[in-house]
Amino acid sequence: MEELFFKSAEDLSKMLTQKSISSVELTQIFLQRTKTVEPKIQAFLSLDEEKSLRQAKASDERRSKGQVLGPIDGIPVGIKDVIAEKGQPLTCASKILEHYISPYDAMVMEHLHRAGAIPMGRLNLDEFAMGSSTENSAYQKTHNPWNLEYVPGGSSGGSAAAVCAGEVPLALGSDTGGSIRQPAACCGIAGLKPTYGLVSRYGLSALASSLDQIGPFARNITDLGLLLQVIAGYDNRDSTSCNAKIPDYGQLLKQQQSYRIGIPKEYFSEGIDGEVHQAIENAISFYRKNGHSIIDISLPHTPYAIPVYYIIMTAEASSNLARFDGIRYSHRSSAATNATDIYSKSRAEGFGSEVKRRIILGTYVLSSDHLDAYYVRAQKVRTRICEDFAKAFETVDVILSPTSPTTAFKLGEKINDPLQMYLSDICTVSINLAGLPALSIPCGFSKAGLPIGLQFIGKAFHEAELLSIAYQFEKVYDFAKCFPVI
Repeated sequence: MEELFFKSAEDLSKMLTQKSISSVELTQIFLQRTKTVEPKIQAFLSLDEEKSLRQAKASDERRSKGQVLGPIDGIPVGIKDVIAEKGQPLTCASKILEHYISPYDAMVMEHLHRAGAIPMGRLNLDEFAMGSSTENSAYQKTHNPWNLEYVPGGSSGGSAAAVCAGEVPLALGSDTGGSIRQPAACCGIAGLKPTYGLVSRYGLSALASSLDQIGPFARNITDLGLLLQVIAGYDNRDSTSCNAKIPDYGQLLKQQQSYRIGIPKEYFSEGIDGEVHQAIENAISFYRKNGHSIIDISLPHTPYAIPVYYIIMTAEASSNLARFDGIRYSHRSSAATNATDIYSKSRAEGFGSEVKRRIILGTYVLSSDHLDAYYVRAQKVRTRICEDFAKAFETVDVILSPTSPTTAFKLGEKINDPLQMYLSDICTVSINLAGLPALSIPCGFSKAGLPIGLQFIGKAFHEAELLSIAYQFEKVYDFAKCFPVI
C-alpha cells in the first residue's frame, strides 16, 4: 500500500469514513514508512509508537460508534520539537534540554487531541529554531528527500522533510522569519505562516515572542486548510492571541474569484536565482491569463528587513533563552563548582554555536550603550515596514513573490557563512515583522530537480484569500502530485 504514503489527508479521511482502512492500519503504515526512510531522511528526533497506536485504536472505536471528531480524526500528524506535548520530549533540538519531558500540552496540541488527530512523533529542527537548513540541530542533520545531499531548509526542516517523504501526511512547524515557508519551498510542499495571533503560542518554546507563529505543513492546499481549521482560535493563556472569527477555510478556498495581485519590485532584485525568477514569472503569467489584475508595487523598506529582523529577533532570543540556566530544568554542568559556574558552564555545554552567536548579538544590542542605536532604531524601521504593507494593501488583495531566492543548497555549503545563511530568509522575514499571513506552494523544479517555492502574502486574518488564490494555481499545476523517489 505504498501509494498511501503520498495520499492527501483529505483522501485518507475519506478512506477512513468509507472504512476501507482503519486508523490503526493507517498509523502502522506510516510508522513503517518512517522506519524505512528515516536512515536517509532523519526527520524525526523521536517516535512514540505505542502511544500513536493507542490513540489510533481510540479513533477507530469512536468511528465505530458514529462519534467521529472531525476530518482529521485518525490521521497521523508530525510535531516540530518546539511545541509542548504532555509526556513527550521537548528538546528544541538542543543538548540543554536533552532529557526534558513536557508536563503539559500546547494549545495546538489540545486542539489536535480534540480533533482526534494522531501526534506521531517529534520532528527535527535547527536548535531553538535558529537556522535555515536544519544543520544546527544538536542531534542530527535532516536531508532533503528530493536529493539527500541537499538541505531541507529550516528551521522546520524536519516537518517539511517528513511530509515530503511520506512519513506523515500533515505536520506542525513554527515560523519566526520564514521557518515554515522556506523549508516548504525547499521540499516542494505547502506551508502556511498564519497571522500573528491567529494560532495560540501557548506551549511554543519561544525564540522571538513578537515574531513566532505556529503553522501547518501539508502536501496540498486543501489539507493546509484542514489543519489550519483545527489549530486556529483564541486562547486566553496567550496575551497576544486574537479573538478573531474563524471562517470555514475548506469552503472558502474553492471559491473562484479574481484578485488584485501585487508584484513587489524589491523581491525580484539581485540575488534571485534565474530558474527561480523564471518559475515565478510563469506563475504571474498564469494569473494574468486567468483574469487576475497584476499590479507592480513597491515595498521600499525591504532592504532593511534582514538587519532589522536580526536585531529584534536576537534581542528577544537572548531574553527568552535566559531561562535555561542549569538550575531549574535544563542541563547542569558536572564541572560546575559554584553558582556562577552552574550558569556559565551549563550554557556553554548545552547551547550550540549558532544559539550562542545569537544570544551574544542580542545581548549586545540590548546593552545600555547600544539600545538606542540598534534595538530602538530597529523597532522604528519595523514600523516603516508595516506601513509599506498597509499602503500596498490599499491597492492590492495579495502580494506574490518567490519564497526563497534560491532552491535548496547543499549540506555544508553555507554552515560556516552565517551571513549567507541569513540571506536565505530575505523574502520571508518582512512578513513576520509585519505580523501578516503568508504561504508557500511549489511552482516548478530547477534543472537539478529541486523544488521552487511561490509565496503569497495577505492582509491580516485573510488566510482564506491566500488559500483560495493558491488553490487556483494548484488545480492546474498540481505539483503536489510530484513525489521524491527515496
